[in-house]
Amino acid sequence: MIRVDVVPLPTELQPQHIAERAVVVFDVLRATTTIVSALAAGAREVRVFDSLEAARNAARCFDGPKLLCGEQRCLPPDGFDLGNSPGQFTADRVGGRTIFLSTTNGTRAIVAARGAARLFVAGLVNATATARALVRESPDVTLLCAGTNGQPAVEDLIGAGAVASALEQFGIVEHSSNTARQAIRLFRDSRDRLAEVLRNTLGGQNIRSVGLDADIDFAARIDAFDLVAQVIGDPPLVRAITKNPSD
Repeated sequence: MIRVDVVPLPTELQPQHIAERAVVVFDVLRATTTIVSALAAGAREVRVFDSLEAARNAARCFDGPKLLCGEQRCLPPDGFDLGNSPGQFTADRVGGRTIFLSTTNGTRAIVAARGAARLFVAGLVNATATARALVRESPDVTLLCAGTNGQPAVEDLIGAGAVASALEQFGIVEHSSNTARQAIRLFRDSRDRLAEVLRNTLGGQNIRSVGLDADIDFAARIDAFDLVAQVIGDPPLVRAITKNPSD
């Protein structure tokens, strides 16, 4: 039996959500989708930071092949190599490089959960691969949503629902909260129109307002990658533990 909790915001994370549990962080629009995209394209690893300045300083001190990436109000900050658009993280740009990434919501949620026994990041793009890895791990699971500017984000709940729904297919699951059941319903109700639903969320509207509609289409590609993105270390970095783009 795997017990599954969904936590809508990092500020609601409690010690019992982390202790002896696997935690999966979701920022579907866009940080965790971008991390998965970068690793699928051959990035060596993604180092995540809770501020732009911390990412700048760490990148400045690193001598290997690297890219400084992030966003501020949805757009790349001055002096950064790339923003937070998952489609920009192509093999020719990121292959073999270490990515230094800071975003408004997603990387901060990863940092907040760094005390978990096992820590992963996921989006709709690798939901089933992540669920399969969690079943192999067999501890209880917390699905942590990054939210948008301190408010719960529907797209993150849908991403959590995608993983929780896949877990039901792989093993015996007990949903420990109403939020987990709500997340599964949100995913199943929107599965056939994910891009449309994501466009109408607050996060989607923010992205559309700066002309980055393609990011939403990318994030809505359910199971685009057979890749598990695991977070290790403190400060945290993310590496792929399996990597095969799905057809």
